[in-house]
Amino acid sequence: MAKKPASPSKPATPKLGLTQLGEKTPLPASPSEAKLERVPNPHKGTHYIARFTAPEFTSLCPVTGQPDFAHLVIDYLPRDWLVESKSLKLYLTSYRNHGAFHEDCTITIGKDIVALLKPVWFRIGGYWYPRGGMPIDVFWQAGTLPEGTWVPDQGVAPYKGRG
Repeated sequence: MAKKPASPSKPATPKLGLTQLGEKTPLPASPSEAKLERVPNPHKGTHYIARFTAPEFTSLCPVTGQPDFAHLVIDYLPRDWLVESKSLKLYLTSYRNHGAFHEDCTITIGKDIVALLKPVWFRIGGYWYPRGGMPIDVFWQAGTLPEGTWVPDQGVAPYKGRG
């Protein structure tokens, strides 16, 4: 019987100071324990939009402890850095057991990403599902979008009720 060839070793990738990518990483218990990480932008000086969509974002109401659900859309025009996607997923998931109002969650996420990346332009749309019969949508932007930069609509339909 022929020997099985040895498994190819995992190709070496530069770590770039990353602590989570390619590693088994436990879910952070809270946003303050989560670590957003960044990687160099390979297209510095090129105006393009990067988008992350989190259609199943959850947090807790700080008063009732009941879950709140949102569809988040994060758009940014990078400068020197890109957000590392695994760290962003873990960071967003850390809100699952975090009590905060819709406005606080949305704006804090935006400010944390802007502080990490210092992008040319950034926006976040928090489209929160109704609780108590009223949806709350939260929008925040930082920076100035350069003329001629194409930014698609966030693609989230306004809430129209059950009708």
